[in-house]
Amino acid sequence: MHKLLTDNPGQKMLLLGNEAVARGAIEAGAAFATTYPGTPSSEISLNLFQISRETDLYFEYSTNEKVALEVAAAAANSGVRTMCMMKHVGMNVAADVFMTLAYIGVKAGMVILTADDPFMFSSQNEQDNRYYAKFSGMPMIEPSSVEEAKEMMPYAFDLSEQLGEPVLFRTTTRINHSNEVVTLGKIKERKAKGDFVKDPFNYVCVPAVSRKLHVKLLEKLDKAQKIAETCQYNFIEGMGTWGIVCNGVSYNYVSDAVKDLGISDKTRILRLGFSHPMPENMIKDFLKKCDKVLVVEEGEPYMEESVKAFAQEAGLAISIKGKSKELFSRLYEFDPAMVRKGIASFFNIPYTAPSKPDLSDLPEIPQRPPTLCAGCSHRATFYAVKKACEGTDTIHPSDIGCYTLGFLPPLSMADFVVCMGASVGSSCGFSKVTDKKVVSFIGDSTFFHSGLTGLINAVFNKHNFTLVILDNGTTAMTGHQPNPGVDMEKLNLSGYGRVSIENLVRAAGVEHISIIKPFKVKKSIEAVKEAIAYKGVSVIISQEICSLYAKSLKEKKPRVFMVSDKCTNHRDCIDSLACPAFYLEKERIKIDPELCWGCSICAQICPENAIVPLKK
Repeated sequence: MHKLLTDNPGQKMLLLGNEAVARGAIEAGAAFATTYPGTPSSEISLNLFQISRETDLYFEYSTNEKVALEVAAAAANSGVRTMCMMKHVGMNVAADVFMTLAYIGVKAGMVILTADDPFMFSSQNEQDNRYYAKFSGMPMIEPSSVEEAKEMMPYAFDLSEQLGEPVLFRTTTRINHSNEVVTLGKIKERKAKGDFVKDPFNYVCVPAVSRKLHVKLLEKLDKAQKIAETCQYNFIEGMGTWGIVCNGVSYNYVSDAVKDLGISDKTRILRLGFSHPMPENMIKDFLKKCDKVLVVEEGEPYMEESVKAFAQEAGLAISIKGKSKELFSRLYEFDPAMVRKGIASFFNIPYTAPSKPDLSDLPEIPQRPPTLCAGCSHRATFYAVKKACEGTDTIHPSDIGCYTLGFLPPLSMADFVVCMGASVGSSCGFSKVTDKKVVSFIGDSTFFHSGLTGLINAVFNKHNFTLVILDNGTTAMTGHQPNPGVDMEKLNLSGYGRVSIENLVRAAGVEHISIIKPFKVKKSIEAVKEAIAYKGVSVIISQEICSLYAKSLKEKKPRVFMVSDKCTNHRDCIDSLACPAFYLEKERIKIDPELCWGCSICAQICPENAIVPLKK
């Protein structure tokens, strides 16, 4: 039995933040869940997927976030408690549905989780999705700890049903990926089946209907604001006149800093967990008892803007600050030391930061840039394309996935990366306005997510470029989740279809299609040259299973290679491929047998044929 199904209220369990969120959904009686995987939210999906194999919970990895939210919206409006999960940039993909779903509302509890990523540990931007709550008019919940992430999830479902509106549940990386002991609660019985009652004048968003629904949305927002005023997750601590407003993980840093600085008797803290709509009256009452107020929030000045507006409405002429060069940046994550320093500075408290330990006698830590795994088929594909493009001025748009790491030297095979699927669309633009060759890259999962529409556009408008689809048989970057092209039988999972990338590409009207096995270097280079020479849209499908995925399936046994005495130290292998299995010992190239996967690319490009299989 999955540990998150443990039905023993009161039991203590150490959980990752994402496990706590999943447990909270189970305790809330969620019976339907959809997602497109994305860090830092991925483990929520994994746990719910595993639970769905043991229970009547329905779970699916959808093609993209828009589809995931559409599927979930239908379930929630059929009376089934539903959850939809995505990372912060996924909300951009789902926004079309999200904005109008706020008008329609829901018939059963629905929670939409956005996992924001301050500092961009695994993302292309650090947008602050709290603005989506304000933008759409949906209520928003923000936990400050792993324990709260679990506890607030059932509350969010109840709130959704009370308002007839989806609830945006915002986490950040520090909540998603921290561990904490939580207390298990009672598991509510799931209702796995529902019924949809036709009501087109409330569900079909033509202008006349939407005008009416917008009025209802604003009425729900007023109701939500009244609930926020007395919500248990909006609370005040302390009795002083120095005010601090905070949310999320910043609340923990503020609490510690106030104690460390010895100003508990002078400070009043307002923590907002139900942060949209803002509890206006609560905030105004808080401000009236303060001489000055500091707003501590990661990301944008979302709360600060509202707090200042409320102060102006209340006629309060007090100092309210947050984002500034002297206090808190709009960049990256906060940390305890930063918050402690900011609080001391704003309230003019004498404070000397602890001196940093002297590390001058220690060697500098070697830099370890992110790199493709040993045996990664993407490295082989990049090498083949690079050799095929030698002597030409080529632009390489790329996309979101493991293969984005190909932008680093010596591969240097990514010149333009914006968002999921954009490699195809940007290739269209580059091919039209420059005279350069364009060879772009996209992964299999990303192609299904949002690459196909760009390809259809390219065929229709007769663009001229080569698209390389890197088919490694899984959604590798986020943890080997399935996508529509995955053979689910390998995972011993039945009841799934499988979509052929080749058939899709052919149906889209692409006439020049090549399928390569990238570990066959010479044949791959020849195929790429032919594709590049073709006038029009050409597609190369590079098929080779992800080495880590293959290992987990016990599908392939790695072969180990070694550098023999024939080596004259040309270093073509290490200089061209930068495989992490290579290392230098006394200025001689060696291969780490613990890392080598045996893809044999280095052996095929060695001018002396000096790289050979290692005999056991």
